[in-house]
Amino acid sequence: MSHWEAVILGIIQGLTEFLPVSSSGHLELGKALFGLQEVDLTFSILVHGATALSTVVVFRKDIAALVTGGFSSVPDERTRSWRYIGWLALSTLPAVAVAFTLRDQIESVFIEHPNRVGWSLCATALILFISERLATKTNKLSGRRVLGIGLAQAFAIIPGISRSGSTIGTAIALGISREEAARFSFLMALPVIFGATALELKDLISEGLGHSSAVSFSAYGVGTLAAFISGWAACQWMIKLVRRTNLNVFAVYCLVAGLLAAWLI
Repeated sequence: MSHWEAVILGIIQGLTEFLPVSSSGHLELGKALFGLQEVDLTFSILVHGATALSTVVVFRKDIAALVTGGFSSVPDERTRSWRYIGWLALSTLPAVAVAFTLRDQIESVFIEHPNRVGWSLCATALILFISERLATKTNKLSGRRVLGIGLAQAFAIIPGISRSGSTIGTAIALGISREEAARFSFLMALPVIFGATALELKDLISEGLGHSSAVSFSAYGVGTLAAFISGWAACQWMIKLVRRTNLNVFAVYCLVAGLLAAWLI
């Protein structure tokens, strides 16, 4: 992997982790474009960690408020913080269940057939379009709605199905305000991204560190930096975008990109 390939793949990871266009799907397409059989595991771990870190930076005040609120001397504030933390934990359970039972099988279906990612992107377009059609009433977060958002996140383990698109779209369809839908989607991504990074780290250890010798440390560095900067920018941009517009523009993009990918790759 050259430095330019590392930068481009890092940017793809950072941008698409938060934009509703599927990071896993675009990484598969990027690998196909560069003729890479697989993305180096160490590189994958670093760019995933960089995007998680960018989320922590963007939501540092929200995270600090949840932590301090959980230990507040004010009972109502403490209850609100622990309820929200509980919702975040509940939302990760479906994705954890799928990751530990179906992850390898799902990945094997797409490794040798990257064109299938194109059809998954078309499915993402459908999810985004339908969510906007169903966004009618206004509801607050609840355990049942959080579980529904978590199921959408578990579905997004399929390459080409956008995690942020599925979770934000489902939240909006369930009547959650756009601002809260984006906030909850990105906060609930943290344990999932860190968990995926941990699984990749386990794979790296089992395969041996020599598996990554083909990539230089400088390529790791520029790719990781590119993922962090693009992730930070995409996260902030997406929050602002969701507040003032709908997801149809991303639905059109996913449909066009998906059809092209299915046809050309």
